[in-house]
Amino acid sequence: MNQEMPSFHGEDVEPSKPEDALFHVLPVPFEESVSYGAGTSAGPAATLEASCQLELLTLDVIPAEYGLYTAPPVDCSGRCEKVLANIERGVDATLGLNKIPVIIGGEHTVTCGVIPALKKHFEDFGVIQFDAHADLRNSYQGSELSHACVMRRIHEQGIPIYQLGTRSYSVEERDYRQEHDIAYRDAEDIWRNGHDLNLPDNFPEKVFITFDIDGLDSALLPATGTPVPGGLSWYQAMWLLEQIMESRVCIGFDMVEFAPIPQLHGNGFTAAQLVYNMMGYLVKSDRNRRYHNLS
Repeated sequence: MNQEMPSFHGEDVEPSKPEDALFHVLPVPFEESVSYGAGTSAGPAATLEASCQLELLTLDVIPAEYGLYTAPPVDCSGRCEKVLANIERGVDATLGLNKIPVIIGGEHTVTCGVIPALKKHFEDFGVIQFDAHADLRNSYQGSELSHACVMRRIHEQGIPIYQLGTRSYSVEERDYRQEHDIAYRDAEDIWRNGHDLNLPDNFPEKVFITFDIDGLDSALLPATGTPVPGGLSWYQAMWLLEQIMESRVCIGFDMVEFAPIPQLHGNGFTAAQLVYNMMGYLVKSDRNRRYHNLS
């Protein structure tokens, strides 16, 4: 049964009809393969609750002016494959209206449900990943659909990927990344050498951003199942997002792996602000404004 959740930004913003909203927020409270701390199924509700406290103005723009539609939560009952099909249908409906899907997870496996819908609508796109982990394992704890395998499944489909903020990975993942020449900037490299994006020149023009919230430093946001020290600061992440939006066309994004800690409600606010800022950088970008026909 679907959990009742508020609309993104709450009563501050009158919800738009799907056909009138640029941003379609799709809550996906899915939690199956978490391997350390639990709680990602509560992430979407906590993010939406916290979004009610956001200011309308961010980055000197008001993303909500372009329309926000919050869809009912995706049905996450049953087998993982069924849940992924439900996600695909929701994203496909958004893309069919030429709108921007904003997926709020849930564990990182939800991104595997987004990709088939993107492939229906776009011939060529890449995925830019913010994450503490490479997620390039072939299987983990007996599952090829584990949250630890998401980017492997995406890369195997011939979709270019670029990794940002990574700092914890297995020998298998290191070897796979080297063998397939996967481009990345680890967190330590960003801290030592600056926050230039450095996307490969041949990286696709259209991109989907998947933001595992453990890409942020765990001192900033400990509310995630597998927190790793040494991650991105808030402004490092923001400046990287800004560069992505300025240099590429964003066709959607997700925020995953937020596992709320009840005593630390500020984590929910950080998660909501991250989502709203991704909207903000998109509507600020001349490249994206042209592509998405924003006046």
